[in-house]
Amino acid sequence: MLRSLDIRDVLIIDRLALEFQPGLNVLTGETGAGKSILLDALGFVLGWRGRAELVRQGAAQGEVTAVFDLSPDHPARAVLAEAGIEAEDDLILRRVNSADGRKTAWVNDRRVSGEVLRDLSDTLVELHGQHDDRGLLNPRGHRALLDAFAALDLGALRAAWRAQSQARAALAEAEVALQAARKEEDFLRHAVAELDKLNPEAGEEATLDARRRMMQGAERIRSDISRAHSAIGENGAEQAMRDAMRWLEGAADRAEGRLEPALAALNRALAELSEAQVGVEDTLQALDFNPAELEALEERLFAIRALARKHGVAADDLGGHADGLRARLAALDAGESGIAALEKAVVQAERRYRDEAAAVTQARLAAAKRLDVAMAAELAPLKMERAVFVTEVTAGEPGPDGVDAVTFTVATNPGAPSGALNRIASGGELSRFLLALKVCLTGDAPGLTMIFDEIDRGVGGATADAVGRRLKALAGGCQVLVVTHSPQVAALGGAHWRVEKRVVADQTLSTVVQLSAADRVEEIARMLSGDTISDAARQAAKSLLSA
Repeated sequence: MLRSLDIRDVLIIDRLALEFQPGLNVLTGETGAGKSILLDALGFVLGWRGRAELVRQGAAQGEVTAVFDLSPDHPARAVLAEAGIEAEDDLILRRVNSADGRKTAWVNDRRVSGEVLRDLSDTLVELHGQHDDRGLLNPRGHRALLDAFAALDLGALRAAWRAQSQARAALAEAEVALQAARKEEDFLRHAVAELDKLNPEAGEEATLDARRRMMQGAERIRSDISRAHSAIGENGAEQAMRDAMRWLEGAADRAEGRLEPALAALNRALAELSEAQVGVEDTLQALDFNPAELEALEERLFAIRALARKHGVAADDLGGHADGLRARLAALDAGESGIAALEKAVVQAERRYRDEAAAVTQARLAAAKRLDVAMAAELAPLKMERAVFVTEVTAGEPGPDGVDAVTFTVATNPGAPSGALNRIASGGELSRFLLALKVCLTGDAPGLTMIFDEIDRGVGGATADAVGRRLKALAGGCQVLVVTHSPQVAALGGAHWRVEKRVVADQTLSTVVQLSAADRVEEIARMLSGDTISDAARQAAKSLLSA
């Protein structure tokens, strides 16, 4: 509920503080007194798009503060939580418009964007009038209004739409990939065959290169290694060392142990010499190669390097590259079966979406009938019992919310052609249609403040009284603010404010005064008779207030 509205230096308002009440609040005043300025100020603090410049002439800035009462289950609390703002029982919105055009907003003293204000406003206030296009008169919003009336849960339908879209996207992607793969099929088969035939291994290039260099240098070093082998072999150092050991062993008994260290050293030297012989012999054996072997080794090494250059990869990565090509070729070979599986998935997803959409369509058709019956019941007390309201549910573009288009149509008299609300109904009829629609569609909206801007324009007498009584009944479940020129409506308000202009120091200012019981008689009498208030008008006003 909107509890208070504080306005400072906005248009022709210098200072204004209003304390609104539960139930039906009415605002009256002469044309041009500034009633629309109040709505502009409220719309400004709620983040609505309105006048570009609101600052009163001569002021540094304009400021509007609105305070709302939040019930424990108020939907605004979810918006606050998403914005990271702690919710309290009082919700304070404040917005400032500086003279240079900058706009700054706060929610409970936390600075916020205009988007947060607008998200909050959707849960706090609804504004309706003859020229309201935020939903009731705009056919693009009729489907959502009917869904809200029917309390439809569209979760399963939207999930089916997403699944259908994803299945179609996966099929399209696979078809594009398969088409691209087919263009390179010959290359893939040739490349895989070539790589399979060579079958390169990781590290093989380095091994082959080292072996090649060794083989190329073998002839240059083989003779030196052979001479070294002869020098340390049986006819060389080994034989000399064995002769020395034999001679020393023969003399050891007479040397009283002095030759033992020398003999031990010779034994160790013979062991080391034997190890050296083995190494030299292994090297000689490795250097012993057939020239044809070198030719075959070079052929493979050059083939590996050529393939690496051809495919633009390192020689050691040829094996992994071959695996990738094989996978692409396997995907190509399996492409047809994969496409078939994806096509089946699309068919299943489309069937699920159609089933969910059909169920929603049936629910909408049933809800449309209930809404038409509810509207007929609401129009009768508004003196439009001959009017016919029809909710049309027709085929529309498929989407996440189904395949239906919904339009609210009216025929003001039996037999007359039906059409869109804002094209068929006159001003007074349109006001009553909107009021009836609002009553039917509002349902349980906890904490919502509804504002009706001159929705009773174009009606009078008994019809105006019927409009007022419906507004009063509507205000029994929520707070209603009505800007009105109708004395019948004004008389039914639980709280009454008069908007008036005054001139102060050659400056026109607008103010709002809450009326006492006596003041209400005068104001309603003025609305009945004009500037000259007669006793008859006062008596009529008293009669309206007591009805």
